[in-house]
Amino acid sequence: MSLYKKTASEIAEMIKNKEITSEEVTKSFLDRIEKTEEKIGAFSNVFPEKALDEAKKYDSENNEEARKNYDNELLFGVPVALKDNIVSKGDLTTAASKILKNYVGVYDATVVGKLKKAGTPIIGKANMDEFAMGSSNENSSIKSVSNPWDLTRVPGGSSGGSAAMVAAGQAPIALGSDTGGSIRQPACLTGTVGIKPTYGRVSRYGLMAFGSSLDQIGALAKSTEDLARLLQIIAGYDEKDATSVNVEVPNYLESLNNDLKGLKIGIPKEYFAEGLDENIKKVIMDSVEKLKELGAEIKEVSLPYSKYAISTYYIISSAEAASNLSRYDGVRYGVRESNEDVEKMYVESRTKGFGDEVKRRIMIGNYVLSSGFYDAYYKKASQVRRLIRDDFSKALKEVDVLLTPVSPTTAFKKGEKNADPVQMYLADIYTVSVNMAGLPAISVPAGFVDGLPVGIQLIGNYFREDLLFNISHKFESVRGEIEYPEF
Repeated sequence: MSLYKKTASEIAEMIKNKEITSEEVTKSFLDRIEKTEEKIGAFSNVFPEKALDEAKKYDSENNEEARKNYDNELLFGVPVALKDNIVSKGDLTTAASKILKNYVGVYDATVVGKLKKAGTPIIGKANMDEFAMGSSNENSSIKSVSNPWDLTRVPGGSSGGSAAMVAAGQAPIALGSDTGGSIRQPACLTGTVGIKPTYGRVSRYGLMAFGSSLDQIGALAKSTEDLARLLQIIAGYDEKDATSVNVEVPNYLESLNNDLKGLKIGIPKEYFAEGLDENIKKVIMDSVEKLKELGAEIKEVSLPYSKYAISTYYIISSAEAASNLSRYDGVRYGVRESNEDVEKMYVESRTKGFGDEVKRRIMIGNYVLSSGFYDAYYKKASQVRRLIRDDFSKALKEVDVLLTPVSPTTAFKKGEKNADPVQMYLADIYTVSVNMAGLPAISVPAGFVDGLPVGIQLIGNYFREDLLFNISHKFESVRGEIEYPEF
């Protein structure tokens, strides 16, 4: 039985009906990892013994009475992978950085605790761009990740490991984090579905911070239903996270099959201007036609301040990164490179511990926060951020959701953009605005260009993940099945 071809939802139902055990499922995916990992490089660490022990425990409790002790049964027994910046107790958690190469978690992130209470074995940690800084997964200190559709190409980033492992059938579902598109862009480039929830919908407690006002934990999978089940488990208020919002979590599965008749979808004209590949544009417009056939109404809208999104995002995110990463100094945790004196220890620990992209963003962040430049850069960027948010608020009063591209190109070749950081940053041109506004968004596979996946992005109003799941699920029903690559 090729379990790696099945969705997490299908596997969950098989375990529930005792057609297969969690141990058998977990072993099947571990075998798949062993067979394919050398080509893909999606994992920074795999936990075979721990995952199998957890699976055996859940199998022993796979009965009606015992399962009542778990918070829900949506993914009971289904193995899940974590991005390597999500802390789990007793597990190596490195954020793909040399400075944390020996860090073992001493507690569980809130999302990890919720997954354990839902009966999901943790199969391993997903490789990523160091400290979630990157759009290609070439910034990992461990190894680069390959796109399963073409091993010479990138899977996107920074959650490229999470995306690649799902597309390669190494894990049925994987958690990621999204600061400026880090779930949606790799989902698009690998033909997977990726959700970035509303800021505050999912607790960030236990997520290693990059940009605290932008970061949000989400997930990647092969189907919208998988993500609806996963978000049902991890969403909700958490008193340990000061940015968590106490808003009721709806039943996401109940919303999947709602009729789209009369639903208003906005097409921002600025997102279809110069820079978008014409073949990708055609795939997106074909998707719009499919949604019209499902009953949706299409309306052109405007997001005029989106042209400032990239520059605004990289000022704000770099400033927050510089502040957050100041804690990695060789004193409290992580690698210590020198003991001669305090200043030398700081300098050497950070110089040898951080990669080039992380250093670049720390330097930019410290520059825009420095005396004499704060008002000109950080303060101004914060003001523009508010204008970008107001753009979305205005547009979402006219329509129910927005539909945009996710990436201006398909997956690019490894090394293609490394010499020009600005070109790499432009890979996030359609995604960063969502994080600055704090809105939810989902990337859904829509088709192919030259054999490489293309996705559409659906952006909803605050805490309307249910509506995004509904549209995405209905779109999947008319789009057709995706045949993922074999190895």
